[in-house]
Amino acid sequence: MLENDWLLGEFLAQGYAQLDQEGRNAFERLLDYPDNVLYEVVMGRQTTADAGIARLAPLIRAAAAAAPAP
Repeated sequence: MLENDWLLGEFLAQGYAQLDQEGRNAFERLLDYPDNVLYEVVMGRQTTADAGIARLAPLIRAAAAAAPAP
């Protein structure tokens, strides 16, 4: 899904390096989500029981919001 590629690419460029190991593990778990679920969770339209991913989603949104539109 192109939207996910852009969202995650912006986060990798701007925020991933600042994550601790727990955050990086959460990012890896997020990548296992189906594309549509990943997008909905990152955009805040769907909740997740995974607390690490729940903390990560707003960081990904913020990185995308700070980037120029594709």
